[in-house]
Amino acid sequence: MFARGLIVAAPRSGAGKTTVTLGLLAALRQRGVAVRAAKSGPDYIDPAFHAAASGAAGVNLDSWAMPPALLDRLAADAVRGAELLVIESAMGLFDGVDGPEGRTGAAADLAARYGLPVLLVLDVAGQAQSAAAVAVGFATHRTGVQVAGVVLNRVGSERHRAQATGAIAAAGLPVLGSLSRDAGVAVPERHLGLVQARELPELAALIARLGEWVARHVDLDAVVALATPPRVEAAAGTDTGALPPPGRAVALAQDAAFSFVYPHMLAGWRAAGAAVLPFSPLADEAPPEEADCCWLPGGYPELHAARLAAAERFRAGLARFAASRPVHGECGGFMVLGARLQDEGGTWHEMAGLLPHATSFAARRMTLGYRAGTTLADSPLGPAGTRLRGHEFHYATLTEPGDAEPLLKLADAAGRPLGAAGSRRGRVSGTFFHAIAGEAA
Repeated sequence: MFARGLIVAAPRSGAGKTTVTLGLLAALRQRGVAVRAAKSGPDYIDPAFHAAASGAAGVNLDSWAMPPALLDRLAADAVRGAELLVIESAMGLFDGVDGPEGRTGAAADLAARYGLPVLLVLDVAGQAQSAAAVAVGFATHRTGVQVAGVVLNRVGSERHRAQATGAIAAAGLPVLGSLSRDAGVAVPERHLGLVQARELPELAALIARLGEWVARHVDLDAVVALATPPRVEAAAGTDTGALPPPGRAVALAQDAAFSFVYPHMLAGWRAAGAAVLPFSPLADEAPPEEADCCWLPGGYPELHAARLAAAERFRAGLARFAASRPVHGECGGFMVLGARLQDEGGTWHEMAGLLPHATSFAARRMTLGYRAGTTLADSPLGPAGTRLRGHEFHYATLTEPGDAEPLLKLADAAGRPLGAAGSRRGRVSGTFFHAIAGEAA
């Protein structure tokens, strides 16, 4: 079976894309449709919500960070065995970075590359007929990107709905649904985006409410009818740029403090024959002894700093592991590998001490953007000279850099050098940089 697909997008962040996407997935799954979802761009939280709503693994599709061969392989994998693939845009439909056509990171790149129609979610709070100008502008902005339908969000009244719907329909775009303001279907958020799916005990009930809400107010049959088969083929035997597993058996920290792992990374490691062995630092578990590499992903260690500081078995086991095998930390994992971490209230907590730096969440400063990196030494990211693409998003600051050697040199999406970054000491390495893919040969 080969799916049809569509893209759920909006003019900006906060317009309701995730709410509509989760509601569509849940409602269609309830009807018996085999649905899958993907997230455009480097977001590492939404795919877990997509998986919960669809019942199938989520994936990221990132036109800037992923070489085209990897992008196509992941897209082909996503539609295989499903009836409908729903891709949720990041930010606004055309928002990305300056770069070659099709390599900007915008969801519009995916719409053009795979010939997928766009369902545009319009937040019409504070406007009525003017929403038609926004819809028409998006529909005509880029050749090869088709806005095929509109869903109105945050509608205040029946009169409000009729005014916006009439103007958009008169402009030639079908309005397929209208959603009122409803606090009961809001997905909780925090500083890096949505609260993680694993942290919401009421997640199943929330997704069920979203599905019922969308089913009542959106024409599901019309939405499904918009979808078209994506123009995608996965080339066999090519160098896709997928990162190889860092070991034959990888100890992976997995709990509320460590969960920012891209689904395609884990799937790629397993497909290459590696075993992924999860353990929980918050439960004071040490890395499994049978592993030959330990990976501490990003997450929210700043919210659990006291528990991590008190996790003596975890810290002792990690030090024992690092004495003979490589340990790598990304973003939150990098913070925990350091000597100290300061929480939001200003209290300092002792961390693993395997790297000499200190980080603070009290001295907050947002760092956000695509990154191109080149490793300066052998590490779980690859041998020295490995070229990578990825992303950086954190509020923590490096208050004490320490005297460790840097791990890699970074540049931004435009190629402007950002200098050396990360740390390495012995078999331990870490960086705020989240690797997404390598540069294909």
